[in-house]
Amino acid sequence: MAKLYFYYASMNAGKSATLLQANFNYNERGMRTMLWTAALDDRASASGHAGAHEERAIESRIGLHAGAHRFDVDTDLLGAVRAAHATEPLACVLIDEAQFLGSEQVWQCADIADKLGIPVLCFGLRTDFKGALFPGSAVLLGIADSLVELKSVCHCGRKASMNLRVDNKGAAVSEGAQTEIGGNERYVALCRRHFSEALGR
Repeated sequence: MAKLYFYYASMNAGKSATLLQANFNYNERGMRTMLWTAALDDRASASGHAGAHEERAIESRIGLHAGAHRFDVDTDLLGAVRAAHATEPLACVLIDEAQFLGSEQVWQCADIADKLGIPVLCFGLRTDFKGALFPGSAVLLGIADSLVELKSVCHCGRKASMNLRVDNKGAAVSEGAQTEIGGNERYVALCRRHFSEALGR
């Protein structure tokens, strides 16, 4: 029976690399996959690579990359996957930046697993820079068949579970919109203790 998986972690824990490795494993065995990532995350297309928008839609910090479909709030994931699956059977659907999925889209992912029989592997952040759950992550934590934490390390050696947003001088930011795309220049993965200390809690 196909399952809905949620692989979650702080920044820089290798979520995209793990997704791309899983995709490679399927493809190496001649199995067709469908990859998705958030339309609002355009870091790959801004990286200067030719054709980066499509060819490097999902790109890890260690240099792995792959093309992917892009979802926004209006994307019908179930409809798109059903249509692709009818043309040529899919063995797996893999979704990067899954924290940006809407609640209904997460339920569509469950339907892809339950009704179409296709495993869905979602990868994303659990919490934002204030320690609050992203809406998509909250639903995934509630309904996914399997929850897998990918681990990163704080500078102190403890598990990094929080995402601290910083300004261009490296100072902690405690206010702002929940969604602000960025990499190492905007976010630091920290343990809860050092996250709290950085925000003056």
